[in-house]
Amino acid sequence: MLRPGLFRRREFALAVLRDYDKPRVLDVGCGSGRHGELALEQGASEWVGIDFSEPMLGLARERVGRFGERAQLVQGDFLEAELDGPFDVVFALGLFDYQGEPERFVRRMGEVTAPGGSVVASFPRWNWVKGPVRKLRYEVINNCPIFDYTRPQLEALFNEAGYPDVRIHQPGRGGYLVRAVRASAPA
Repeated sequence: MLRPGLFRRREFALAVLRDYDKPRVLDVGCGSGRHGELALEQGASEWVGIDFSEPMLGLARERVGRFGERAQLVQGDFLEAELDGPFDVVFALGLFDYQGEPERFVRRMGEVTAPGGSVVASFPRWNWVKGPVRKLRYEVINNCPIFDYTRPQLEALFNEAGYPDVRIHQPGRGGYLVRAVRASAPA
């Protein structure tokens, strides 16, 4: 209730997940595994979470441990880690706020997404209500660069990585929710 954007993001991801029958899910920057738990509860056949942070992966282990071998965790760099793909759905929720080179991440997602599979991602956008506070909080006080996106940027970003179908939703003031569907394999 206090963070409606997080709720909308979660519901959007789960709606995409339900379009697939027992999908394999990759969660890039999985953090504490909250999206993985929900994906597995919703019928994902497998969920793989990857993150740099061992403390966050520890929280994820506690959260998804009850799913046994259906839940796997990888500590490392998504751009370099060996992942047993392809995946039907790739979550990138809260990831792109801090990525100075989003092209590299989206290209890598294209390598691990199955033909006809989807990336579900959230992207911040500039607005005059939250933007200045966000810049002050992250960049000035915490020395953490943050990035904002536009619709044309998002379309180009995914189109260039092999996702011809890019659906951009703007459910609130703070950002975009994107579903990008990878091109199907040629017949």
